[in-house]
Amino acid sequence: MSKLNNELHVLSELYDINHQLMPLKDLADRELASIRGLTGMVYTPYLDDYMQVAIKKAEIVSCLKNQKLLPLSEVEVIHSALNALYSRARTRSVVEYQGRNYERRFLPLKLSKSGKNVQKWAKVWLLQDDNGRVVPAWESQVREIWPTYYLIRSIDI
Repeated sequence: MSKLNNELHVLSELYDINHQLMPLKDLADRELASIRGLTGMVYTPYLDDYMQVAIKKAEIVSCLKNQKLLPLSEVEVIHSALNALYSRARTRSVVEYQGRNYERRFLPLKLSKSGKNVQKWAKVWLLQDDNGRVVPAWESQVREIWPTYYLIRSIDI
């Protein structure tokens, strides 16, 4: 997987990538559901294809937001505000911001070559409902904005 490049994108590319992503997401979700509970190396072509297209979409969206062609989402605005206010928050700590509770989570982003140690962590804020559970729609938006956070890479590229 290559690092993000610096070429500029246009809105039509975002529409094209969304049409490419929809059928792949359905296949990847079915594939993921069918392999739950299995261990070892599992061949997951649909999931891999979906993740590659999701990364491309994140690259395009990031570029469009940097060009100010797309506005920042509520998730991104709150994420940056919480990161500024609570930069030293530990995992699973809950903070209140504008009358809502947010939980800090650290998720493995990059593993060592052996796959036993985490080299880099993703830091995200998840919105909690009144019962203290994470709101699924919020988590989905976080995953959409930062799909590379949910890919664990075991080697340097």
